[in-house]
Amino acid sequence: MIKVHHLNRSRSLRILWLLEELGLEYQVIRYERDAKTNLAPPELLALHPLGKSPMIEMDGRLICESAAIVEAICAKHGPDLIPAQDTDAYTTHMELMHFAEGSVMIPVLLNLYTGRLGDAAAPLQPRIQSELTSHFAYMEQMLRPSGHYVLDDLSAADIMLSFPATVALRMDRAADFPKLAAFVDWMKNRPAFQAALTKGGGD
Repeated sequence: MIKVHHLNRSRSLRILWLLEELGLEYQVIRYERDAKTNLAPPELLALHPLGKSPMIEMDGRLICESAAIVEAICAKHGPDLIPAQDTDAYTTHMELMHFAEGSVMIPVLLNLYTGRLGDAAAPLQPRIQSELTSHFAYMEQMLRPSGHYVLDDLSAADIMLSFPATVALRMDRAADFPKLAAFVDWMKNRPAFQAALTKGGGD
């Protein structure tokens, strides 16, 4: 059975969603953020030097990094969620998998961290907001007429991009990016996502 080291209010919800979509058995080991610092608890450091979530245990080893986890699970249990490697769609798949944890997360995290600085962060805000807008706009543009990324049904890229799409809506950008809003609405109404949310603790 796959074990998921799941941190509350984190990107690891995507992994639970994927596992539910694939109908796999898994165990959730839940960790709580520190109420004051919002950081992950030290128990995660006992598993990995960076002490971050998600992490999974599968086939006798620990796997870290969201995109690597999604790729590993799909390679073994959900090959239909990844385009064939000899296609242009596969190149787009690779781009978006890296974009989801690379490019778009930089302004998202900068906005999160500088938001705690108050007026001290004011000089940085115009650039951060500009970067958020351009990255969300790119995600809006990359959605296919079917409402999905890469394929015209659920794919690994949909799973990975669900987090930054949700961030856009939490920033009250639904009116600016209606395709992203529709994508998040589709995700939240899937039974597998609702099951993942419940098993993850509701947050």
